[in-house]
Amino acid sequence: MITKEDVKHVAKLARLELTDNEIEKYSKQLGDILKYVEQMNEVDTTGVEPMPHAIPVTNVMREDVVKYEQTREELMQNAPVKEDGFFRVPKIN
Repeated sequence: MITKEDVKHVAKLARLELTDNEIEKYSKQLGDILKYVEQMNEVDTTGVEPMPHAIPVTNVMREDVVKYEQTREELMQNAPVKEDGFFRVPKIN
């Protein structure tokens, strides 16, 4: 059973300000939720494999394939300022 003190403690951790009516309401609601979870714990799940998702999930991403690879010389042609084969950029303070 969830007590009013339990609800106050959780509200404090979540930085929520609850009225006395809300504390009363939430203690009953949380108690009902926990009763339902206890009912679910009574179900025999022997032989049931745990699953991360309710439905099968497959990767829909395509294979990563390089179509055109630029050479260093081609890339350096775009550099406004270069030095010793590198991009020259302003110093960051």
